[in-house]
Amino acid sequence: MARTLFNDGQWALIQPFCLGQKGQPGQTGGDTRLFLEAVLWIARTGAPWRDLPDEFGKSNSVFKRFRRWVLADAFTRIFNMLSDDPDFEYAMIDGTISKVHRHGQGAKGGLKISPLAKAGAV
Repeated sequence: MARTLFNDGQWALIQPFCLGQKGQPGQTGGDTRLFLEAVLWIARTGAPWRDLPDEFGKSNSVFKRFRRWVLADAFTRIFNMLSDDPDFEYAMIDGTISKVHRHGQGAKGGLKISPLAKAGAV
């Protein structure tokens, strides 16, 4: 694969938290780095699993492995490890997910007495 997302330093941080390594109980997986690249490709493109390029392996096998990792909370452990020391290389704020109440948008609010109510009170 010509283009990868993980450099060697990043992979050295992530690798101890991955499942299916030699010396761990259970089945050892295939190339874990390639598997994580496939998961990130799916997350980045939003494509369905069946559209996964062949260079990542069979899409159904990659999905089954992804599902096992989700059930074992492997991604949660990796995320928690990486979020302990954020480098803030990328930061993005998207206004489509941050809804503001109408009072925060500058709308006029509050009770107002209508002219008819004033005439009736006198």
